[in-house]
Amino acid sequence: MKNYETAFLIAPNLPEEEIEQLILQMAEVVSDRKGKMTNLDRWGKRKMAYSIGGFEEAYYVFFHYEGDPEIPAELERRFKQIESIIRFLTVKAELKKKARKRRRERSTPSRRPRVPREEDKEAPEERLKKQEEVLASEEDTGAEEK
Repeated sequence: MKNYETAFLIAPNLPEEEIEQLILQMAEVVSDRKGKMTNLDRWGKRKMAYSIGGFEEAYYVFFHYEGDPEIPAELERRFKQIESIIRFLTVKAELKKKARKRRRERSTPSRRPRVPREEDKEAPEERLKKQEEVLASEEDTGAEEK
């Protein structure tokens, strides 16, 4: 069983009773398909970033559940049939431990560690002295060529 998160937006012109009935109807899909609802968040009416279908706000609902891949497919099929659902999105939710481990693996360098060169081992004063000598010799050769 995999963890999923489904978010859907309900049109704001629906009465509260119908919104609640719609949410419960969608939650039943998870339990009917042998899934386990871990969290159900009702954010309520919120202003959207941009208008969708002429609506400036929507009723936000989030489902967190465990189940087989057929559950989100069935939810999305039903969302498409209901006109009052104006937007929906389902993602696979990672567990925090797995996400941290994956992030750590990506951040570790895959290249070999840099081996210091002989020049890097010198003291900074000696390196500066050598650079000045090189610059001075370049200036001398440039003056002689003219």
